[in-house]
Amino acid sequence: MELEYVRENRSPEESSFSPGGLSSDSLTQALSQILHRLNHQEGRWGNSRDAVVQDLSALIEVTECDKLFEGSGTPMRRRTEMLGDVAKALGKYAAPAKEEEGRTDGHSGVSVKAIEVGLFFLKLLGKVETAKNFQVGPAWKTGLHQLAGPVYIFAITHSLEQPWTSPRSQDIAREVLSLLLQVSSCGSIAGFLYGENEDDKGRFTLIMGLLKCDLNKETWKDNPATKHVFSWTLQQITRPWLNPHLERVLPPSLLISDDYQPENKLLGIGCLHHIVLNVPAADLLQYNRAQVLYHALFNHLYTPEHHLIQAVLLCLLDLFPILEKALQWKGEAARPTTHCDEVLQLILTHMEPEHRLPLRRTYARHLPAFVKRLGILTVRHMKRLERVIIGYLEVYDGPEEEARMKTLETLKLLIQHTWPRVSCRLVVLLKALLKLICDVARDPSLTPELVKTALLQEATDCLILLDHCSQGKVKGLLAKIPQSCEDGKVVNCIRKVQQASEGTHYDGTKDLYFT
Repeated sequence: MELEYVRENRSPEESSFSPGGLSSDSLTQALSQILHRLNHQEGRWGNSRDAVVQDLSALIEVTECDKLFEGSGTPMRRRTEMLGDVAKALGKYAAPAKEEEGRTDGHSGVSVKAIEVGLFFLKLLGKVETAKNFQVGPAWKTGLHQLAGPVYIFAITHSLEQPWTSPRSQDIAREVLSLLLQVSSCGSIAGFLYGENEDDKGRFTLIMGLLKCDLNKETWKDNPATKHVFSWTLQQITRPWLNPHLERVLPPSLLISDDYQPENKLLGIGCLHHIVLNVPAADLLQYNRAQVLYHALFNHLYTPEHHLIQAVLLCLLDLFPILEKALQWKGEAARPTTHCDEVLQLILTHMEPEHRLPLRRTYARHLPAFVKRLGILTVRHMKRLERVIIGYLEVYDGPEEEARMKTLETLKLLIQHTWPRVSCRLVVLLKALLKLICDVARDPSLTPELVKTALLQEATDCLILLDHCSQGKVKGLLAKIPQSCEDGKVVNCIRKVQQASEGTHYDGTKDLYFT
């Protein structure tokens, strides 16, 4: 035991083992032996390693802060470096084991170790705080620099809700993180990472350096917590502080997103989306980074996971403006096709035969954004859009009717942006809208009345737009319906179209309904 070693090697003047009674040399030797035992017992996770942590905790408890950060030069640096190495070793000791298929007990006991290590870190950071408050030399700053990265990684690993954590271990880890921020004089985690003033460069580079060895292709799955620590830490760094670290965060994000497991893909895409939102376009365009991002995201569009499709489409919609900055249309020839065209073409291809409601809702949810982005250029996709719109309006989508609502929104935008090309499709679209109105009006399902009312209103608005772009033809085609139809809801919709068209003068080009 290290404490026995220290007791046996006390100087004659140290008559009893009492707080403050350890010399600096004895403390350094004790830390050295503890570090040796921690690093050479990686395969033994039982009582032996637990005893080391207990001895270490007792050693720090009886050591006064002036002894812990006493001296200067090489001995002091060596002791503070040892503290940092001990913190790294303890972080590995409390880390969750590698996940293996078929094992359900891979994380058993991790939270117990985390509680033990967390309590030790609270004691150690308490010593640093005392040294800071009593201005016990400058060595405490060096010690804090060595401790900050490993302690932060430990705190984030166990403060998030994960399979290897428990309520108690999460509470302890959050206390450790709070005390770390307090000792570092930082008001927030973001400030701790990027620095809250010009003299403070932050610890993001330090932490990314510690994570780097665990974020390569061979090792990133050895510790299941590493990806979550990386992702969570990355999310804290926003514009303009993320830009200088682009080369550190982009490769791991691409690596995680390229995994075969959907949860890892989703985590990686979240990291890529954060990068797109918080790094200037010029830097993403440099070295073809934006194209690399685009192709990595585009490949995920073939997945059947609706949560993944949702994340990919959101990221792509924010990436399109960056990609299209490099495109210049000179006006002499046709506009070049864009990445947005390519993606819309693919998702329309997937939408036509899709029968799974979660995927139909996800695709329909983002279709209006593509029409807005392309504007008049949506005419390139008119035939396929028409088939998708008609097909999606025919299918009941559950109580909320999200797919139908978003499809009607898409149709309204399509009419507004491409109205000169809509009149030739008037009859087909009119039949689809009238069928929808009749189906919703007579719907015996449990669809809430508010949803039915919203659907009928959206369909009516589409009829009004069709009437305007066809110079009143819809009004003429609908004129006899109120005389023969007995359904009050259907008649009410038709009358709204007629009333909206009364007194309107059509000139074929100018209309308040169109952009």
